[in-house]
Amino acid sequence: MPSAQSRLLIKGGKIVNDDQSFDADIYIEDGIIKQVGTNLVIPGGARTIEARGKLVMPGGIDTHTHMQLPFMGTYAVDDFYSGTKAALAGGTTMIIDFVLDQKGVSLLEAYDKWRGWADPKVCCDYGLHVGVTWWSDQVAKEMETLCAEKGINSFKMFLAYKDVFMLNDDELYESFKRIKELGALGMVHAENGHLIAEKSKEMLKMGISGPEGHEMCRPEEVEAEATQRAITIANQANCPLYIVHVMSKSSADVVSKARREGKVVFGEPIAASLGTDGTHYWNKCWRHAAGHVMGPPLRPDSSTPGYLMDLLANNDLQVTGTDNCTFSADQKALGKDDFRKIPNGVNGVEDRMSVIWEKGVHSGKMDPCRFVAVTSTNAAKIFNIYPQKGRIAVGSDADIVIWDPKESRTISAKTHHQAVDFNIFEGMVCHGVPVYVITNGHVVLDEGQLKVTQGMGRFIPTPCNAEMVYGRVAKRELARMPQKVERDPYTGPVVKIENQDEVPGVKRDENPIVGDTASFAHSRPPTRGGGRNLQDSSFALSGEQFDDKAPRRAQIRTSNPPGGKSSGLW
Repeated sequence: MPSAQSRLLIKGGKIVNDDQSFDADIYIEDGIIKQVGTNLVIPGGARTIEARGKLVMPGGIDTHTHMQLPFMGTYAVDDFYSGTKAALAGGTTMIIDFVLDQKGVSLLEAYDKWRGWADPKVCCDYGLHVGVTWWSDQVAKEMETLCAEKGINSFKMFLAYKDVFMLNDDELYESFKRIKELGALGMVHAENGHLIAEKSKEMLKMGISGPEGHEMCRPEEVEAEATQRAITIANQANCPLYIVHVMSKSSADVVSKARREGKVVFGEPIAASLGTDGTHYWNKCWRHAAGHVMGPPLRPDSSTPGYLMDLLANNDLQVTGTDNCTFSADQKALGKDDFRKIPNGVNGVEDRMSVIWEKGVHSGKMDPCRFVAVTSTNAAKIFNIYPQKGRIAVGSDADIVIWDPKESRTISAKTHHQAVDFNIFEGMVCHGVPVYVITNGHVVLDEGQLKVTQGMGRFIPTPCNAEMVYGRVAKRELARMPQKVERDPYTGPVVKIENQDEVPGVKRDENPIVGDTASFAHSRPPTRGGGRNLQDSSFALSGEQFDDKAPRRAQIRTSNPPGGKSSGLW
């Protein structure tokens, strides 16, 4: 019989799902939602949480994190413990991290390494994407194993980080074809790695070595170009595509346009691109500027966050992550003399929900149902874990956040729960605060007090062939299948090539336009009196003129030039 500690009643709140909101109570037992409604009959001994005046929403799903990532010679300071602890403090009850190892490393070995890091530490549930940083038959075979046996349905490729993670276009196409065969989802970091490498050298030659050089060597058109290229290549492979960390207006426009053209593509802005901008790169304090360095960079156009939020609110962009990859100020200082050596990454896993509520709902750009969609439900659908996650309904996991829209908090590195010593949202006042957070039926944030258990989270497999991703792909493939034209065989004459080495074409001496002779070719005969026909052209492609041999006069004096003499009195 379940213990009283596993029973929970949430009473009097307003339930908000992505498609509707309504007043109801929720009864939870053994980590599962058992009843939703009013006047519930529940067993004795259950704890009751009073939620009157509050919103009861599915816990957030952060689609993009990098906990304890080995990168640029160091490790991200937030590991799977501190990172998931901070996530829960902010109302996020599941993260999806990235298996991301060096070129040449087995994908299966890398997967086992990340599971070994995460399983003993996670405080909330988590899933994994796998990065494809090199291409071979071995990689293609291991991708199948990951999908069939390891609970993976998404693979990320890089168009940036030349010589480290980047794939060439032909490798990208092969990977997309393989992903499509497996019913998985292709993900892309979209920046032009070749251009960035060259522009970085140019910046350093000009003496620009600070964080501002990071943004200037990878302007937003470099992101937009790679986004368009990735969409084009994926479309040719009929592979659904997910663009991670959409950072610029122009890149977002590319995604929006592609969706309007019927392409299966999803766009993921992140807390950073929705909550702040790239003007910080020009801050006089090096540490402050370096604290914002990430790839792609934040954009100096201060209207970018609002623009991206508008697109997110109206489904041009669909889902939100954080790209949470945190490095301390001392780690960032590895690039004090060369911006290329600053470890890329910012925070966000704790503050994503509050930032999106503040910039989206509190500002009047989206309603609470859309907030649930972009912070939880759409992610659950895209990665095929819906309605286990992303919904408050009978049978769903009891991952719930009780949200007070009237409360406010000020974001600061001094009070956040992350291990990093810097916060890119420092000083931002956010209306909308989680007062209770429940993960798998356990109350981990209780009236502002955080109580987590290391290793309590579970790995959540993400099955292939998600309905939201592949629902129209099969019919699209049939409709777009190339068709052979049935016609009678050609039976006419065929030119015979005598000399294969000779370049076919018309010889110069056979050219009727430009002759080989030095004499000027008149296009019209002389007049009956022997003079030049005035309709005869004096132009020839050879450059000759009809009067080339005539003597030249030094000058011609005109008594009354057109317009009158300049020496006369007026």
